Amino acid sequence: MKVADLTGLSLDYWVARSLHDFVREIHFTDSGRTVSIRGNDRGRPWDGRFTPSTSWDAASVVLERARRIEVRERLRNGAVHCVAEFDGERDDAGGSSDEHAAEGRGESLRIALLRAFVASRFGDTVDDVLRQSQALFGARAEPVGEQTAMNVVADPPAPDGRIGDIKSVPR
Repeated sequence: MKVADLTGLSLDYWVARSLHDFVREIHFTDSGRTVSIRGNDRGRPWDGRFTPSTSWDAASVVLERARRIEVRERLRNGAVHCVAEFDGERDDAGGSSDEHAAEGRGESLRIALLRAFVASRFGDTVDDVLRQSQALFGARAEPVGEQTAMNVVADPPAPDGRIGDIKSVPR
């Protein structure tokens, strides 16, 4: 999927994936229509909905990571083309780069900025949205599942003495 085509939920998801210094877990709420995250951004805990594509409050975590933003075009219909550099970017070899500028286009400055941020972390294309709960380990996401009652194994006491039974003397 092209970063230039990301909108709504998919843009919110990839922005969260790009914030691996902040986001620890990604979940989906509202029947899978909203991204929810758990993390801590510079001492500010976040546990709940994360919708930077529709909220400057959420998008501010991206704006705070920008070193430079240049708005190259702003058309009458509101479309924007911006070039931005962010803290902690990656270069083509996967390391950090101080000279890499990412471009973003969108129907608003917020969308263009978010697309530029995702492009700075993952390049021009990304995979499809992984629509299940996941934990982030750097740029890598690992699916996590909730434990169900069927998977829980209890260690019931056993009179014949199994591991964990201290075989106390009866009174």
